[in-house]
Formats: sequence, structure tokens, C-alpha cells
Amino acid sequence: MTKRRSRGDGGLHWDDKRQRWIATASLGFAPDGKRIIKRGSGKTKTEAKAKLKEVLRDYEDGLTIAPGESTVAQAANDWLTYGLSGLDPSTVATNTILVKTHIIPALGKRKLRDLSAQDVDKWLAGKAKTHSTSTVARLHSCLNRIIKRAMARDKVRRNVVELCRVPQGKEGRPSKALTMTQAEEVLKAAEGKNLYAYIVVSLLTGARTEELRALRWDHVDLVGDLDGIPPIPPYVAVWRSIRNGGDTKTRKSRRTLALPKRCVDVMIEQQEAQQKEQGDAWSEHGLVFASAAGTELDAANVRRALRRVIKHTSLNPSEWTPRELRHSFVSLLSDAGTPLEDISRLVGHSSTAVTELVYRKQIRPVLQKGAVVMDQIFKS
Repeated sequence: MTKRRSRGDGGLHWDDKRQRWIATASLGFAPDGKRIIKRGSGKTKTEAKAKLKEVLRDYEDGLTIAPGESTVAQAANDWLTYGLSGLDPSTVATNTILVKTHIIPALGKRKLRDLSAQDVDKWLAGKAKTHSTSTVARLHSCLNRIIKRAMARDKVRRNVVELCRVPQGKEGRPSKALTMTQAEEVLKAAEGKNLYAYIVVSLLTGARTEELRALRWDHVDLVGDLDGIPPIPPYVAVWRSIRNGGDTKTRKSRRTLALPKRCVDVMIEQQEAQQKEQGDAWSEHGLVFASAAGTELDAANVRRALRRVIKHTSLNPSEWTPRELRHSFVSLLSDAGTPLEDISRLVGHSSTAVTELVYRKQIRPVLQKGAVVMDQIFKS
């Protein structure tokens, strides 16, 4: 007489409640003493056995795949909650907007195990019709990191996003640079305005907006030591930025820049006005460019202030942002004969290749240095 297989030894049986065949296999015991049972189900015996083989293969590969109900939306929310810790708040905000505006509405209901490379390709192609290539690339990056995190936590077996390339999107708005005439027009319109000193220093030093917004008076020397050996001109030490931890964008972004005379003049006026209007309120933070309360300026406020100035020029305010003062600095230096290597060092790029890539329309091969050239251009 054939001995009946015990329930834990595995086998194949019909489940009346689920109306499916269930194939089971016993894989020994877990550390807590419980038997390890793996199951596969299907409408036929063959389907159930095939499913069990897949489950066993995953188990042997070290993959304890989560239930099929896990969705892209759940993985996305998990990434937003736990995968962005330690990043700059602005980076977290940007990624949150991208995920909640573009990824979850389009792919959120899709089960992780059912998400295919074709689904991702189709989604990216749709986004490329209405968004720039850089935006599509960021969306691809976000989804890639979401699925990668899910895969590391055994929610899905592979990351299909890595199989998909970023399609060419719409042409983004190209960065522009002020001509010499336009630069003088903007500087004249800015006179007497709150951000006059900010605009002058940004345009004449090429510092990034996040670097200027974090600039402190203890990193500024408006006198220098011209009789020293070697002589030290007035300078600004660009050692901080409004980033996570206060570091500059790259190691080479940490630099000390000689100040053109026009910058020195407006910064002296800025310091005197700050003391007169705010007393010791600004000194608590020691910021060169601060709000009325002495705190860091918000990027949006700087943008709006610049556009209010541009309103009084022949330019269209909506077409200009603070970063284009930096582009203008590069363009004006290049027009005046400054070599690419010098420009790259002045703007804090890691290499001349970065300078050429970002500012290739403004770069012209020529020869001389930052503060000296700017003094020649903007005669006080």
C-alpha cells in the first residue's frame, strides 16, 4: 500500500475556493522552526507546475519576490519617503514634483512585476513630445532609481528601466548672454534697487546664484593689501553655497576671486546701507545679500527682483533669469580676449570641457584675466 504524502512534503491539489490548481514544494525549515513552503498556482496543472518552478528558481537565486500586488505607485512613494534622505531640500522637492506629476499618474497603477520595457519606452516617448530632453532624462532617472530600490528590496526581479534609452525631447529654452550694451542697460536700470549690488557682483564675477546667496561678509575683503608681497587685491572667497552642507557645487568651485573696482564700490555701499537700514539684524547671519530679516534670499525672490529691473530696459523680463548674468560674464570675458582656461577657473568649472559644453555659444578663443578685464569693460 502506497504511503500518503504528508501535507508539508509538497504536491499538486485543486483549490475549490480559488478554483485553481496549487503546486507546492517543501524546502526544509526556517531558523524559527517553521517549514518553508513555496507555492505556484494556475488554471491547469501544467500552469501551476510552471509557476512553482519560477518561484523555486527565484528562491534559489536569492530573490524572495513580494506579492504581485506591489505597484509602481507604492515603490515610488517608498522612494520618496526613504530614498531621498540627506539630499538638498530643493532636490527632494524637485524629485517629488516629478514623481507625483509624471510617474504616478501614468504608471502608478501598474504592478511592478508587470511593468515592461515597452511600457517605459511608450511613456518616455509621450513625455518627449511635450518636455525637453533634460526633463525626460530626469524622469527616466527617477523611475530608474525607484525600480532599482524596489529590486534591492525584492519587490521585483529586474529593472526594466535600465533597458530603455532617453528619447530626444523638445528643444529647451537656450541660455542667453547680455551684450555689452544690454549689460550696461541692465546695470543702469538696477541702480537704486534692492538687488543692485547683487546684480553688479553676479555680472562682474560670474558667481553662481546659490554662491552669492550664501556669501558672508567674513569671506569678503574690500581693501586687500596692495603693498604686500605679492600684492593682494580686494577679493571675495567663494567657499560656500546654498546646498546641502553648505558646500560649493564641485571641489574646483571653491575659489577666491579678485573684485573689479565697480564691485568694490557697490559692496561698500551695500554694507553701509545694510548697517543703516537693519542695524545689527543682518550681522547675526553675516550675509552680504540678505532679506529684510537678515536671512538668506530665496531663489524665486531673486528671479522676480531681476525681472522687475529688466522691466525698465528694452529686454523681455520673462526671458531672463539670474543664471544668465553668469552666462553674460563668460560671454563678455570671451569677447574681451580672455582664454578659455582662465574663464573656466573664474567660473569654478571642473574643466574647460564643462565650460565649452555649457557656454559653447559664448566662447571665443582669446587672452587676459577676470577682474582686470572687467575693470576695462566697466569703467567707473
